[in-house]
Amino acid sequence: MTGEPVTVHVPRDAAARSVGADQVAERIADAGGPGVRVVRNGSRGMLWLEPLVEVTTPAGRVAYGPVTPDDVAGLLAAGLLDGGEHPLRLGPTDEIPWLREQTRVTFTRVGVIDPVSPADYLAHGGLAGLRRALSLTPEQVVAEVTDSGLRGRGGAGFPAGIKWKTVLGAESDLKFVCCNADEGDSGTFADRMLMEGDPFTLIEGMAIAAWAVGASEGYIYVRSEYPDAVATLREAIDVAYAQGWLGKRVLDHDFSFDLFVRVGGGAYICGEETSMLESLEGKRGTVRAKPPIPALEGLFGMPTVVNNVLTLGSVPMILADGAAAFAELGVGRSRGTQVFQLGGNIARGGVVETAFGVTLGELVEGYGGGTRSGRPVRAVQVGGPLGAYLPTSRFDLPMDYEAFAAADAMVGHGGVVVFDDTVDMAGQARFAMEFCAAESCGKCTPCRIGAVRGVEVIDRIVAGENRGANLKLLNDLCHLMTEGSLCAMGGLTPMPVQSALAHFPGDFGVTEERR
Repeated sequence: MTGEPVTVHVPRDAAARSVGADQVAERIADAGGPGVRVVRNGSRGMLWLEPLVEVTTPAGRVAYGPVTPDDVAGLLAAGLLDGGEHPLRLGPTDEIPWLREQTRVTFTRVGVIDPVSPADYLAHGGLAGLRRALSLTPEQVVAEVTDSGLRGRGGAGFPAGIKWKTVLGAESDLKFVCCNADEGDSGTFADRMLMEGDPFTLIEGMAIAAWAVGASEGYIYVRSEYPDAVATLREAIDVAYAQGWLGKRVLDHDFSFDLFVRVGGGAYICGEETSMLESLEGKRGTVRAKPPIPALEGLFGMPTVVNNVLTLGSVPMILADGAAAFAELGVGRSRGTQVFQLGGNIARGGVVETAFGVTLGELVEGYGGGTRSGRPVRAVQVGGPLGAYLPTSRFDLPMDYEAFAAADAMVGHGGVVVFDDTVDMAGQARFAMEFCAAESCGKCTPCRIGAVRGVEVIDRIVAGENRGANLKLLNDLCHLMTEGSLCAMGGLTPMPVQSALAHFPGDFGVTEERR
């Protein structure tokens, strides 16, 4: 071969590595020799096709997958480096229906670039948002975020612009920006994939937030179960300092911003913002009473922006393209895109980024292809372990904060976990109470004691013990936990329990006549 080496992309994402991506990359590099340049990119999000190998050809990138180490020799012999035909050939990557039909904003570079290459980042539009932000006043940046309609992607859906405006208006010599990357909900992995696949987007979003509110220091709180994300972030932060994207004069402006990574201690409750702040301060992760809110008294008592990875990851596009471009996507008060994560018993699991308004059925049946087992879908849990269980009769429900709230459900962090017709919904309801009992910080009685009592009551209902009285007791307990808990841990635990009981009463031994 002559001329420039052929570029082959093999993901370094944890999901791809778990099924042999490192070995595939090594074999391609060894067999290809100097004629091949292997680039370790992030995952495109089609997890059932990992390891996904892409080769750059004159006609664009061509994908093959799933590729095992033993497939490499045959692929090279079949003309992999020229995009040749092979049973694993998927065609041009951008034309794969799963990708072609998405609207990628936060994930626009994930899977496309080398995650820690500043040149790649800049070549694909990186820093355009931060450069524009630095040309505006902090008030103008906050207005852009407000006008975009961006709401917190961590689950609560609180308008980001209002939070930023509160911190901007707070009087303090020291302010912080904190990213909550303690992604502990079952069936969620988008935070991890963004941190591993495009960490500079998160760094840029945090820098914009810092400029907007007058913060000089930031922290990314990452769950301990994400060692690859931690390593990638730290490498990217070092690169950002070397490039002048962080430090004393960010992009040669009169703006100083330092950024650090902190690793959590494995507590689910630290996904709640005040528990995360306690942990960042070196304390046990327990919920703080509100008020005061973190925007006024947050980290070390100072005004603090606390946002999720996907929220901050959306900010660079909003500043680069303008609030109107982001607000044009979505429906109602749910603007922009959400990164939905398909998991559980599903044929095609992975990440789907699309505008709010896509229906639950389109995600599960369209993108996901139904169950992996081939059996009928019976239930889908949306929004993590404390989200509602929805039957297939609700597949017409649009993914929209208000529509889900009206259906006694929540979009949450965008996790969608699928169950087939073998699932025991009473067992799933019991698990919600059991999960809360195990993960509660213990600070408030409704959560700490209520979850333990909930397990016991569900057991009595399933056993047929005085079912009517125990159903009433369970309803009263759920009401108490919802209204009396300090945070969403106890406050949302009743949601999966009540939804399971409402949609699948037979699993509890309850007939329609007795409801």
